[in-house]
Amino acid sequence: MFRKNGKKDPELFQNVSEGLRRLYRTKLFPLEDTYRFHDFHSPALEDADFDNKPMVLLVGQYSTGKTTFIRHLMEQDFPGMRIGPEPTTDSFIAVMHGEQEGVVPGNALVVDPKKPFRKLNAFGNAFLNRFMCAQMPNPVLESISIIDTPGILSGEKQRISRGYDFAAVLEWFAERVDRIILLFDAHKLDISDEFSEVIRALKNHEDKMRVVLNKADQISTQQLMRVYGALMWSLGKIINTPEVVRVYIGSFWAQPLLVPDNRKLFEAEEQDLFLDIQSLPRNAALRKLNDLIKRARLAKVQAYIISSLKKEMPSVFGKDSKKKELIANLGEIYQRIEKEHQISPGDFPNITKMQELLNGQDFSKFAPLKPKLLEAVEDMLANDIARLMALVRQEEATMPSQSVKGGAFEGTMSGPFGHGYGEGASEGIDELEWVVGRDKPTYDEIFYTLSPINGKVSGAAAKKEMVKSKLPNTVLGKIWKLADVDKDGFLDDEEFALANHLIKVKLEGHELPAKLPDHLVPPSKRGVLLEAD
Repeated sequence: MFRKNGKKDPELFQNVSEGLRRLYRTKLFPLEDTYRFHDFHSPALEDADFDNKPMVLLVGQYSTGKTTFIRHLMEQDFPGMRIGPEPTTDSFIAVMHGEQEGVVPGNALVVDPKKPFRKLNAFGNAFLNRFMCAQMPNPVLESISIIDTPGILSGEKQRISRGYDFAAVLEWFAERVDRIILLFDAHKLDISDEFSEVIRALKNHEDKMRVVLNKADQISTQQLMRVYGALMWSLGKIINTPEVVRVYIGSFWAQPLLVPDNRKLFEAEEQDLFLDIQSLPRNAALRKLNDLIKRARLAKVQAYIISSLKKEMPSVFGKDSKKKELIANLGEIYQRIEKEHQISPGDFPNITKMQELLNGQDFSKFAPLKPKLLEAVEDMLANDIARLMALVRQEEATMPSQSVKGGAFEGTMSGPFGHGYGEGASEGIDELEWVVGRDKPTYDEIFYTLSPINGKVSGAAAKKEMVKSKLPNTVLGKIWKLADVDKDGFLDDEEFALANHLIKVKLEGHELPAKLPDHLVPPSKRGVLLEAD
């Protein structure tokens, strides 16, 4: 449909995944197809790619605890699972939800239109014989799918050929997953050549990458500091970005800690990692939108590269020599395109890989520049994506809070083993006595030195005492608001004791609550607050 001014009416979408699918098919796919994007970068997207659940990809050297990590999350064995100190997982295993427990082999998996794996067919039988889907009913898998990968080899084992391009398969998965978790063993930290190659292959997906330093309970605190430092240094050399990748330290299995000194640290790190994984269903639509934008930018660059090469080719004689010359001077072509079309250098594909792929192509069959195809993609990026973004926010608001449930995620949700239970502002949560009462005699001594009038001290008098904690005014202001329970601008002895208790909580490194918890309300104010509510 067109308006009177000749402009096309904006696309209308029912939901985000349908919108992404339609935009890809009508605007981006024609550009990709014309300029051989699928031969150079990534196979075409299918319907299942837009509809599938969030996926988590686990990558690591053998015996870093990848399979055990999955078992820990689900609290259940999965079909095809093998655990041991040697490279036991020799296959890619997609662990997914299914009503019946069972295994689907790779060749059957790549012909299933409901699964997002059809394009893996291109990697051939050597790969498909090492690929399977483990299906099982599990609450964790209702929200996410997990991809277990073969242990990356080190030392002498690297020389054994896998029979397929391992790094390319991982790159294929990396494009489509929501989170990539790199696992390292704190006990034997070494990054093999193959692992370095794999991490470099994942270079364009740093935003999805998280690092887990596993089995950290097997070494002392001092050793752990050294291992963590060595890991950050090694990763800095390989990933080569100024931003530091988030590293989670812990022991991700259901066994007693060997060295329990860092238990608190491990609990906090596990909680952070779980929250990150739990957020995936909520952010899945946004991730797919982000990936489509990344893909569109690369497709535009591909169109400029291919059409530039076509333009330079002679019509009759000297095609082979010109082709060799163009491949050798690809860097100059990149620079020219960059200046002509104001494209960021970071949007261009790896030059060495591009030169290798161009060697096997017939340049005379390349398509010339077709402005209409590029205009359609520009329109998609400038207008349609913005409307989809608004739809993402609408869907998030109308849907119930989506997060991963079940398995290990339930163990720390509530009760005395919930993260931070009985600590900081939560101390005394399940006690009958008011927890502040324990130290109240000490606080009372200070209170009466401030010359209270009618049993209360003014804000100015309380401030003189509270600033001695050296906490910033923003924090002390929040403590004042929480402690002045009856909001009269003064503190009585109980409120003053409460203010000092909250100062102690903050000085011990805990966060202050946004609202005063019931168990911290002074006994004499409990009835008053109930009436106010």
